[in-house]
Amino acid sequence: MNQLNNKIQPLADRMRPRNFEEFFGQEEIVGKGKLLRKLIENDELSSLIFWGPPGVGKTTLAQIIANQTKAYFVILSAVDDGKAELRKIIKEAKEHLYNLEKQKTILFIDEIHRWNKAQQDALLPVVEKGEVILIGATTENPSFEIVGPLLSRSRVFILKKLADDEIEKIIVQALRDEERGLGKYDIEIKSEALKLLTELSAGDARTALNGLELAVKSKIHKIKKSKIVIEIEDIKESLQRTHLIFDKRGEEFYNLISALHKSMRGSDANASLYWLARMIEGGADPLYIARRVLRFAAEDIGMADSRALLITNTAFEACQKLGFPECNVHLAEAVVYCAMAKKSNLLYVAYEKAAEEARKTSHLGVPMHLRNAPTKFMKNIGYGKNYKYTPDFQGEAAKQDYLPVEIKGHIYLTKENKN
Repeated sequence: MNQLNNKIQPLADRMRPRNFEEFFGQEEIVGKGKLLRKLIENDELSSLIFWGPPGVGKTTLAQIIANQTKAYFVILSAVDDGKAELRKIIKEAKEHLYNLEKQKTILFIDEIHRWNKAQQDALLPVVEKGEVILIGATTENPSFEIVGPLLSRSRVFILKKLADDEIEKIIVQALRDEERGLGKYDIEIKSEALKLLTELSAGDARTALNGLELAVKSKIHKIKKSKIVIEIEDIKESLQRTHLIFDKRGEEFYNLISALHKSMRGSDANASLYWLARMIEGGADPLYIARRVLRFAAEDIGMADSRALLITNTAFEACQKLGFPECNVHLAEAVVYCAMAKKSNLLYVAYEKAAEEARKTSHLGVPMHLRNAPTKFMKNIGYGKNYKYTPDFQGEAAKQDYLPVEIKGHIYLTKENKN
């Protein structure tokens, strides 16, 4: 029987689309009549930045562009390659452009966000002169990770996660393709297994194809029949974990904490638990989450329910003492309590008002009757004079001013705040 050769190119690489007809997804930018498609077909391409999650076609699009434009195509990895490799490529690009067949060079830099400012700046002269067409791929927000001058000389295209039906088409194509895919084998994939593979791939074509290939390989070694049937258990085995989309340092990290914060603020306990679980199961530091929830208790709940501060602080201490995974239920309790508690940001607003005035009036002195007088000299010059020790007074007699005279009567915390 036919057997897969473990040394061959991975299925995901073999099935990489060679043209737009084989490319699934990203219709908003490469569909017929769309901007990027027209730029490529009219050979009017300038430097590009592809921003999107893994496995959505960034590298593939760059290769298709090179094929369509008949450009000299070079790939650099920002993880492995630096300025030395870049200088060599720039030299080759100039030779192709000026000395040989006037051929353009497309330089594809994978994970360009990993290059530092100096490395990115080195690209500027050749990009500006058009001697190299840069295509940078990044999973991070270009606004934060790409230097301004380079970003201003590039057109940014946002690539989205592939839809389930697009992932399914990619899988089916790999099963039918006899030249590059698995079409030479008699393979049947059960509908529930195909659905699970699609769902666990989370919009990542590479994950889908790698999972499919592993399932087929494991099945070939287990059975002696000519027909290979991929069941739901085969997919579970090949993808031994759910593919949590979580980056402890990237933009998605802050998107998740934002979703948690807003769900608690919106009093949706179920959504709050979900976003908490996404962060914890994805490997977030429990202490970081606990600090944010502790802050939420004061900022978004405040005096509307002062117990929230006690509960969130206790959860923070539990995270310190127990660590993960034991502290997950403490965080869950704190998050649910915050989500269900009455909300008020009046304390937060009041402090901001006081802080703004404090910055403007930092030159104002403390009223004399409020000043401490630890020495006889200070008493003699009026420090603490006429201060009323309120426990000794009652009613109107206890009243005195506590603000500088210049801002006497200013109110930051209204009466409703205190209820």
